[in-house]
Amino acid sequence: MHGIPVLRVAAIHDLSGFGRASLTVAIPILSTMGIQVCPLPTAVLSSQTSGVEDFTFHDLTPQMGPALDHWQRLGLRFDAVYSGFLGNPVQVELVERCIREFLGPEGFAVVDPVLGDNGSLDPTQTPEMVAAMRRLAGKADIITPNFTESAFLLDEPWRPEATQDELKDRLIRLAALGPSAVIITSAPAPSPDATATVAYDRIQARFWRVEGPRIPAFYPGTGDIFASVLTGSLLQGDSLPVAVDRAVGFVVQGMRVTCGHTLPERDGVLLERVLGSLRSPFTSGGCTEF
Repeated sequence: MHGIPVLRVAAIHDLSGFGRASLTVAIPILSTMGIQVCPLPTAVLSSQTSGVEDFTFHDLTPQMGPALDHWQRLGLRFDAVYSGFLGNPVQVELVERCIREFLGPEGFAVVDPVLGDNGSLDPTQTPEMVAAMRRLAGKADIITPNFTESAFLLDEPWRPEATQDELKDRLIRLAALGPSAVIITSAPAPSPDATATVAYDRIQARFWRVEGPRIPAFYPGTGDIFASVLTGSLLQGDSLPVAVDRAVGFVVQGMRVTCGHTLPERDGVLLERVLGSLRSPFTSGGCTEF
């Protein structure tokens, strides 16, 4: 990336016209953090899909390959490749191509395996996509499944609880798919008033944990927000535990700002109210080794 004054990310996500999710959060977050975002849209939807009926879905698979061909002719290289919502197994192959052909020598790949939540697959996902996403996880440096997605990737039944030792075991088994770091969001915490984000650095064989308050609301797009802040933080040079801590803190801040308003949860968090905090000095929220 010699001669380029800012870092670049290839962001492979959908574009939802309504709702704060996917590219509509990845672009402002990473831009605020001083990183150029080069989007490769996977689909255009009229809205995000959680809590919304009759949304439109336009698959952009036919445009993705030619876009990568053009990027290749331009000689583009990226400091990170960051993927989220994918619509079909062919798009998984295109993400693999982007990682293989466009990632700079010091770059890394982040895969947010968007499959579902609360024990269920999303409306647009299938068992075939679960298998394809499992393969893609093996090409990533970092994966960020939520607790439900971690069960899907390991092909095991979802259940709402897990002990600390079971979470460690799950992190290790996910890392065995190939990534050097695994972060599981929305994991169970010992207290019913908290939720946990747990991480595993396979290279250092270290486990990290951040607990946050359980806010009584479900806002779509928080996983995209988390993974975007995590990616930006790592690009800024933060360690894995600091990046996880920053991402959790930002999501919690956004949810707290939002839940005091009488907005439909489908609107997502009030991202615009908290973006500026990404430029503020970081204050630890309590990431600990476990």
